[in-house]
Amino acid sequence: MTKLPDHMKVIVLSQPGGPEFLVSGTRPLPAVPAGFVLVKIAAAGVNGPDLMQRRGLYPAPKGASDLLGLEISGHVAAVGEGVDAWRVGDAVCALTNGGGYAEYCVVDARHCMPVPEGVSLEDAAGLPETFFTVWSNIFLGAGLKSGENFLVHGGAGGIGATAIQLGKAFGAKVFATESPQARCDFCRELGADAAIDYRTEDFVEVLRAAGGADVILDVVGGPYVERNIKATRHDARIVQIAFALGSKVEIDLMPVMLKRLSYSGSTLRTRPDAYKAQVARDLVEKVWPRIAAGAIRPATFKIFPLAEAPQAHSLMESAGHAGKILLKP
Repeated sequence: MTKLPDHMKVIVLSQPGGPEFLVSGTRPLPAVPAGFVLVKIAAAGVNGPDLMQRRGLYPAPKGASDLLGLEISGHVAAVGEGVDAWRVGDAVCALTNGGGYAEYCVVDARHCMPVPEGVSLEDAAGLPETFFTVWSNIFLGAGLKSGENFLVHGGAGGIGATAIQLGKAFGAKVFATESPQARCDFCRELGADAAIDYRTEDFVEVLRAAGGADVILDVVGGPYVERNIKATRHDARIVQIAFALGSKVEIDLMPVMLKRLSYSGSTLRTRPDAYKAQVARDLVEKVWPRIAAGAIRPATFKIFPLAEAPQAHSLMESAGHAGKILLKP
């Protein structure tokens, strides 16, 4: 068995603010509690919540690592007491409560999943956070059904790319908003039935012409809140998971009552561990086989060395990507 090091390279947030405050450092290798595994990281995903945490707007839960990074892939390097599902050397991808911007990360063993057949170990790092988010909100929460109209805002982002593919794989008609044209084309490549350039088209008109949206996944907020309500048909479900254009709006809520709409929101990080364990089981049972069959694919855009975390954050904030951004120790 390979001897584990005493210390590991990490990316530390020196103070809340811009990408320049992500700096390289070292930390002692974390202990492995009962029920957890230590993963030697092959790659880690960069996600919207990471940017929020960097700005000081999304603190780590009590007891979680203060390091950024909510999803990883790699090999199990050590197992804690009571863990029977994983052995040292197993290839896994996992959802974390933090700590992914490092060479090693301690993860709840129940939140680890095998790398799907046909997916590289590095690409697998970009699966957990977005697949957990979309599955829990759109399928378990909103109950998206085959044949329904599903509107995805920000279709070329990590969440959007996952939502488009999952929606199509389970029989929905998928509409995505994006801009410019290259990002709209990317949405179509992923399977979107319609890619709406929000700079030149009105998604409300497009959805109304199609009979209205049954489910909407929104990361924009601001003026989109009222427009989403206008774009729905009766009994639709709107799911809010981010507010890129702000969370304070003034709108007439009467249509929510008249259309019998359901409006929900959530953050994944604060969900109970047992709930996330159930989502992991669902994904392995219902989604991983579709990835192995080629119906869903990872959407990796670029992989940065771990030390270039500031550049990775800058790229994500510029919206100059289409798909997932990863860090590689």
